[in-house]
Amino acid sequence: LKVLRHEEFEEGCKASCNGPYDGKWSKTMVGYGPEDNHFVAELTYNYGIGEYHLGNDFLGITLVSSQAVSNAKKMGWPLKEVTTGVFEAEAPGGYKFYLEDKEKLKQDPVLKVTLGVSNLQKSVDYWSGLLGMKIYEKDEEKQRALLGYADNQCKLELKAVGGAVDHGTAFGRIAFSCAKEELPDIEALMKEENQKILTPLVSLDTPGKATVQVIILADPDGHEICFVGDEAFRDLSKVDPNGDKLLDDAMAADKSDKWFAEHKMKKVSA
Repeated sequence: LKVLRHEEFEEGCKASCNGPYDGKWSKTMVGYGPEDNHFVAELTYNYGIGEYHLGNDFLGITLVSSQAVSNAKKMGWPLKEVTTGVFEAEAPGGYKFYLEDKEKLKQDPVLKVTLGVSNLQKSVDYWSGLLGMKIYEKDEEKQRALLGYADNQCKLELKAVGGAVDHGTAFGRIAFSCAKEELPDIEALMKEENQKILTPLVSLDTPGKATVQVIILADPDGHEICFVGDEAFRDLSKVDPNGDKLLDDAMAADKSDKWFAEHKMKKVSA
């Protein structure tokens, strides 16, 4: 994955982009290609937080890449073969990745993102009936469904966890871009259907970059869903050739671990 852009913020986001943490934070966008046509992960870092409690809401990302499997083996990174040719790896924070040992796809190698749900049918009704996703697969026996907005895009997999969904303290969300004029319609539909709106239509500033409009919803299990106006987002999400350097500089300048150690304190465990 490549660093596509890196941004630093002095205070918490008014749409809780960095979770409920009101302090200095950063975001780093990583992916196999530009945000226009690839699934991209947003890594947020809260300077004062040492660790997070993970729940069962985010069950993993599946990548198609023999190179990723090869890289893991070369690095001695632990891999567990869960089915033939599919390996489970765990990132340092505990997040799961599933690596399919096949040649990278011509389109985005990120095949799917899997979220845990408490009631599969209720969640499918929300994501397909209200949010307009196409159902690609539905397996009642395995209690899973695969949905998406386009054949050539990363898919969303919903998987029943056999009980309540625990979001822990890491506060992730999934985001989609759409035409800016669609945002008020989405907000109106959610109000009409008595669905939860976490953040009504709002403008978010990024220092030195575009201001984007977003609305943030919650599905029946509280999974956060952000719809962002595409026009401004295309400007904001341009690949920054200095992204790697900005990230390296920020990591080099981050003295928070040293500060906490010198004051005989530990970073907060969220």
